[in-house]
Amino acid sequence: MATKPTESITILSLRKLSLGTAEPQVKEPKTFTVEDAVETIGFGRFHIALFLIMGSTGVFWLAGSLLIIGLASVVIPTIGWRWLIRIASIPGIILITAFKFIPESARFNVSTGNTRAALATLEHIARMNRSVMPEGKLVEPVLEKRGRFADLLDAKYLRTTLQIWVIWLGISFAYYGVILASAELLERDLVCGSKADSEVTVTGGDSGESQSPCYCHMFAPSDYRTMIISTVGEVALNPLNILGINFLGRRLSLSITMGCTALFFLLLNICTSSAGLIGFLFMLRALVAANFNTIYIYTAEVYPTAMRALGMGTSSSLCRIGAMVAPFISQVLMSASILGALCLFSAVCVICAISAFTLPIETKGRALQQIK
Repeated sequence: MATKPTESITILSLRKLSLGTAEPQVKEPKTFTVEDAVETIGFGRFHIALFLIMGSTGVFWLAGSLLIIGLASVVIPTIGWRWLIRIASIPGIILITAFKFIPESARFNVSTGNTRAALATLEHIARMNRSVMPEGKLVEPVLEKRGRFADLLDAKYLRTTLQIWVIWLGISFAYYGVILASAELLERDLVCGSKADSEVTVTGGDSGESQSPCYCHMFAPSDYRTMIISTVGEVALNPLNILGINFLGRRLSLSITMGCTALFFLLLNICTSSAGLIGFLFMLRALVAANFNTIYIYTAEVYPTAMRALGMGTSSSLCRIGAMVAPFISQVLMSASILGALCLFSAVCVICAISAFTLPIETKGRALQQIK
């Protein structure tokens, strides 16, 4: 009688043995990123404090403008404008010293390889929120390609970038222009185009020196009141501005406010009463502030994450150029021709309005872009 082969039984036994014995696995250490830590810590007292601080800085811009006007009305007639500058520099000095106590961004520290400082910042946030940190080791995530200046001029974003630069420059030019122009109009009392009574002619010692006008009369209390009321206008259109950018879209809302800014610059040429001048300046301050709010939101939304900071930075640089050019128009050119200066401001605003209306991308309802 033949016996059954045992080979199959042996193979089956080996299979059972191999299945029953698990191979040892090396346990990988836990890691987390800054984003993971932020999610784990959650919302708490730190975020409330951050909201109050950042919100107050936006209110410190308006409050600072009102404070310097009120301070000028007291200091200049008594101890002079030099003391006004000295007193006004004190908050800046305090702010510089306060920077030492402001922690650096955890994301920035991680991106530069300083994980110890990033971990200390995250642990501080967790303690303030009475929360816990995620388990594991803080690691640097795999970074995408960082944005380059050349990316802003890529074919996909070239037109958008150039138009945004024009708008930023023009908005800043108009913003600082209306502030300086309002002071010049009040000082010269030339709303109707007539020469001020306080204009005198100063002649140098040499007979060959040319004569030059000197406008040196002090502001009256009503002039400071006009400046304060017009400054409050910077927050007057905020509710309408929010509704406009959410319902009309960023492009149309910005083109409308820029067009209205151009119109009110021209209205300053109209012979009007003191109340009318206050109304025109009030609306101009409200419109130029609304322009800034809208273009800031649009610029942050139109670029992808890798290019967003670069886009905001270059736009801010163009903004400074507009601020530097504004005094030459609102003070130097206005000394020669009020109509010419105001028409130039209006023309720049019209160009910005057209540029805003023709922007190739509308960011209303559009998710933030993570990649190019």
